[in-house]
Amino acid sequence: MKHSKITLALLFSFMLVIGGIASTATAAVPGFDLSKMSDMSDFNPNDEIEPKGDVVKIGYVNHFSGPGAGNGEVHIIQLNWVAHDLNKRGGIMVDGKKKLIRVLKGDVKGQPSVAKKAAEKLCLEDNVDILSGVSGSHLALVVSTVAKKYKRIMHLECAVADSLLDAKNFHRYAFRTCITTSMFGKAMAYYYAQRPEKKFYILCQDYMYGHDIANAFKSGLKAYKKDYEIVGEAYHPLFLKDFAPYLTKVQGAGAEVIYTGDWLPDGMNMVVQANSLGIKLPIANLYADTYEGLKAIGGEAGRTMVNGNAHMITVDTPENKAFNKMWNDQYKKWGKPYNSPMYKWPFSILGECVNGFYWLFDVVERAGSTDPEKIIKTWEGDEYKSITGMVKMRACDHQIIRDCYVSQFEYPNPWFDDAASYGKPFIVPAKYCEQPLPEGLDRCKE
Repeated sequence: MKHSKITLALLFSFMLVIGGIASTATAAVPGFDLSKMSDMSDFNPNDEIEPKGDVVKIGYVNHFSGPGAGNGEVHIIQLNWVAHDLNKRGGIMVDGKKKLIRVLKGDVKGQPSVAKKAAEKLCLEDNVDILSGVSGSHLALVVSTVAKKYKRIMHLECAVADSLLDAKNFHRYAFRTCITTSMFGKAMAYYYAQRPEKKFYILCQDYMYGHDIANAFKSGLKAYKKDYEIVGEAYHPLFLKDFAPYLTKVQGAGAEVIYTGDWLPDGMNMVVQANSLGIKLPIANLYADTYEGLKAIGGEAGRTMVNGNAHMITVDTPENKAFNKMWNDQYKKWGKPYNSPMYKWPFSILGECVNGFYWLFDVVERAGSTDPEKIIKTWEGDEYKSITGMVKMRACDHQIIRDCYVSQFEYPNPWFDDAASYGKPFIVPAKYCEQPLPEGLDRCKE
């Protein structure tokens, strides 16, 4: 009898252990949950209500004036969308109680010195809990350095240069949720390794990001495509108005594809001017997929465009389909500048950054605190189900790991009547577009 009692006790203990393992194995992965989405019918990107009382303050830094002003306009809507949704749910659980999200803006005006002052003001005067931004990796580096100094989490949501998280610039407070130069370059190279084009002309902006994104593509071609040729390579100043001197060299180089990472307004201007010069080459790009440029050249001409990114409106998940519809339904109610067809659908940048902000606030809520150390502990190695698929935060260098997408634009398409836009995405598995480990960063050697 005694023996049988021991046997039963051991069996019961064994069942508890097995049950615990099964419970762990089937535990839900954190992620975007459609069933929890608020009614967004009252979302107005031009009239966001400032929450009162207990708040989590996020300082969003970008171009809101100056030559790059369109970038701030494009990116702030994603943050406001996510904040509006979460605030309507009652906020996020922090320090044992629900807190609303308050967004404060900092304007870089396209200048590093101004970016530094804007970030310092947000930290020292506005006492924000988190910093986020910035279009232009040279400016993001300035803001990230301020975040490190004042021990604020730095959310790199749209700055993609590899060097931002290399051995020299990495710090524990910075986390990136967007695609990087290496990820984009490797994804594009992997895509073209499956295609017949062999001759490429690289035309990028002349600062660390432009050179990084060019080098990533060349490195990717070397790894994935046996027979290729770089027939030309040039770098131009930011906010260039006249691309003709560069594009005329492309015409005589025998290129089959123009490769660029140019962001607004340069990417759009390049597309328009290339078309005006009669250059019908595919432009393989990260940011030159804006509606205005594609409308200006006409639907047929835009069919040659090839975009690569970490989010596309054509990715076939239930969450993405529902998100596209929800966004488009609200777009019909918006005023200037958000009633522009550019915002009709949550295209690559818009969707990617929405994913990043949802992930950020999910991490803060799971950390239960705005304490940077608790956020760091929660986010390192974290896995999250985004609108378009699984993502992971690599622990050693705080770099996102995920599948990437490449799409050749189509016309006609279901998105726009007067411009080419996204076709079926070519999926580049994460292992073929993963960010290389930063050389010399001791954390990544452990």
